[in-house]
Amino acid sequence: MVRSLWRNRQLIVQMTRREVVGRYKGSAMGLAWSFLNPVFMLVVYTIVFSEIFKSRWGGVGADDSKTQFAVILFVGMIVLGLFSELLNRAPGLILSNANYVKKVIFPLEILPVVAMGAALFHSLVSLIVLLTAFLIFNGFLQWTLVFIPLVLLPIVILSLGLAWMLASLGVFIRDIGQTVGIITTVLMFLAPVFYPVTAVPEGLRLFIMANPLTFIIEQAREVLIFGHLPNWLGLGIYTIVASVIAWLGYAWFQKTRKGFADVL
Repeated sequence: MVRSLWRNRQLIVQMTRREVVGRYKGSAMGLAWSFLNPVFMLVVYTIVFSEIFKSRWGGVGADDSKTQFAVILFVGMIVLGLFSELLNRAPGLILSNANYVKKVIFPLEILPVVAMGAALFHSLVSLIVLLTAFLIFNGFLQWTLVFIPLVLLPIVILSLGLAWMLASLGVFIRDIGQTVGIITTVLMFLAPVFYPVTAVPEGLRLFIMANPLTFIIEQAREVLIFGHLPNWLGLGIYTIVASVIAWLGYAWFQKTRKGFADVL
């Protein structure tokens, strides 16, 4: 798996760049939309949750200012967006690139990686918007933000493994695409995106903690908002499990790719 990705690294970079630029091709503002979208969403979150709902986070270490709820919520949305964007696209990756399957010798296994690269680009832009807003609202940035790449790495590895599985299954079972959309929506509400874990009743907290998004969202908030060091042991265990899932997903993809051309 690693050898294949390293061998095709230049192709991955080129296709990721084309993927990002192609998304806004033909629009007057072009790549500026990748910056304006998260800015607009952050403004909406701030107005709706701070002024209309008058929500407060109320967690340990959380500031109770009006704008802080929107900033904390936005961290969860960034992690959710990184995870769900790739998984929602994964079932259609091979179907939408059938010409690569039928006509040319192409490393199909890089398609989920390219999609992840595009998702990472948009998450990076959203992260810049978040940090800018945090700096404006609070007048400083937490030094622990330097650990955010290590916090996001496990969810990136896990997402790739799941994407390889879903990309393969999407060729043979077309309903997978619809099912994944429902699952990611359920995961969104079963993750502490709009609420702290402490607000969940004890009887339901087990389901929230079993969500693969929960730990990463909580750790991202720790380093970005609250200025705490991440849980290194938890990140290490998560990374090991995610790596196993990624390897299994890659192996499944390579095993089943022989049947892609027949189905398509």
